[in-house]
Amino acid sequence: MLGRSSFSRTGSFRPENLGQNAMAMIGNLCFTLFVVGVLVFTIIAATYEPEDPLFHPTTKITTFLTSTSNATFKSDNTVVKTGEDFMAANQTAFSSFINITDVDKISMSEVSSTDCESNVDSPIDCRDPEVFHLMMRATIEHFQDIHFYRFGKPVAGADPKTCDMAWRFRPKEGKTAAFYKDYRRFVVLRSTNCTLRVADIGEYHSGVNARKKKRNQKPGFEKNPLKKEEANALPVVGEVVNDTLPVVESEGSFSHGKYLIYVGGGDRCKNVNQYLWSFLCALGEAQYLNRTLVMDLSICLSSIYTKSNQDEEGKDFRFYFDFEHLRESASVLDQTQFWVDWNKWQKKDRLNLHLVEDFRVTPMKLADIEDALIMRKFGSVEPDNYWYRVCEGETESTVQRPWNLIWKSRRLLDIVSAIASRLNWDYDSVDIVRGEKARNKDLWPNLDRDTSPDALLSTLQDKIEDGRNLYIATNEPDKSFFDPLKDKYSTHFLDEYKDLWDENSEWYSEMTKLNNGVPVEFDGYMRVSVDTEVFLRGKKQLETFNDLTRDCKDGVNTCSTSAS
Repeated sequence: MLGRSSFSRTGSFRPENLGQNAMAMIGNLCFTLFVVGVLVFTIIAATYEPEDPLFHPTTKITTFLTSTSNATFKSDNTVVKTGEDFMAANQTAFSSFINITDVDKISMSEVSSTDCESNVDSPIDCRDPEVFHLMMRATIEHFQDIHFYRFGKPVAGADPKTCDMAWRFRPKEGKTAAFYKDYRRFVVLRSTNCTLRVADIGEYHSGVNARKKKRNQKPGFEKNPLKKEEANALPVVGEVVNDTLPVVESEGSFSHGKYLIYVGGGDRCKNVNQYLWSFLCALGEAQYLNRTLVMDLSICLSSIYTKSNQDEEGKDFRFYFDFEHLRESASVLDQTQFWVDWNKWQKKDRLNLHLVEDFRVTPMKLADIEDALIMRKFGSVEPDNYWYRVCEGETESTVQRPWNLIWKSRRLLDIVSAIASRLNWDYDSVDIVRGEKARNKDLWPNLDRDTSPDALLSTLQDKIEDGRNLYIATNEPDKSFFDPLKDKYSTHFLDEYKDLWDENSEWYSEMTKLNNGVPVEFDGYMRVSVDTEVFLRGKKQLETFNDLTRDCKDGVNTCSTSAS
């Protein structure tokens, strides 16, 4: 017995048991690896935050929009990109601009009139074709940095010596796919020898009598008129905005309609980026289901855009986006009016409601629902109560977000156009990010130094010519910080143009009317939006994290992901 091996005391290592033991060991090892794998995956899933995709460089946006990745959002007060930012410029439409040779062969600066009877003080007939030609030529010669596509017929101005005329144009080096409209007041004088000349052209939008086309007014001059569908596909900044709410014409049309509404959720008071990402999910589902989207036009503005640093209710979708374009391009209704009609006719016409409380119920599963109203109701637990969760997973390849339906507010873009016009559309621009990032040396160790006046002068000297108009888009509150740049450039900042949104402005008047007589604040998001759009219209554009500093936009060691 003493000579026996200790192994002989157990049966576990007997030859007949080896296969069974090996299988048990392999099973235990596989289970251990499975548990470790689940633990690692859980940790990654809990801590992973994809970068904010909508604020990639423009060249990367399309890749993101067609990707199949889920989206989470960082707090970012950058202006969100909208449909017109992704539109390719229609070179055919933009190439057919009016040259001075297209205007009738009349003297460069004056035209003879045969019926003045030597009366230099007689009223100017703004309907005279010769006056029209004179004004067109004077306009083309005066504004050297823009292309003209249409001139409206002149109308009488404020006194006998003035005429108002409107035109459609684009900057010669314009990068955005849009037209602009301006209307100005011309002073037309007659000399003793019966010749006419344009003595003065007023400021941007000074020709208010030509803003709206008069009924039965004859068409003006257009070289190659666009087809209606081509014209409607492009924003026209400066046209009168009609963003009244759509109404249902009758009980019959309401009762035969099919509707989709999203209720509740955690998107409210989040940044505009997340709001738009979620709203477009709802709009995309409505289009997929061939239903009218019942939308809440009221918006809660996130604290990152407000002076109070508090979330602010009482904002309106129409303050920030082009509701007229949305209303004409998609089937939408304001929820306030919808519920009035629903309560009026729902019982009488036996209209049914289908309630969905789980975002994992895909639009494909709702395609055969016949009830008049599908209501998606979202709970209080984030992030499962974000609207955009509906469009994740298998839905992402089926329901497309209709980016082409969302344009920026043309009222805000008209302020942009006014600023650019005051600079004669001939300026360069630089975006300078400072603020909290410049103070955070751990994440942005070089930013403060790289955006100092001395560093800026050194960087700009090889990129911007001396004496140029330089528009500076910045979050630096102390604009005197940039005073040293005035020795080489004519610097301009957003606050120089406060008259474009103050209480005497056209924007203020229209927004107050839109808001039922309550004045509207030119808030932080509007400021960022206008500042960014003016920057983007500069002939040369320099960006902080591409041109001014070695630091990465999102902090140390993030450049590879930020740029991708």
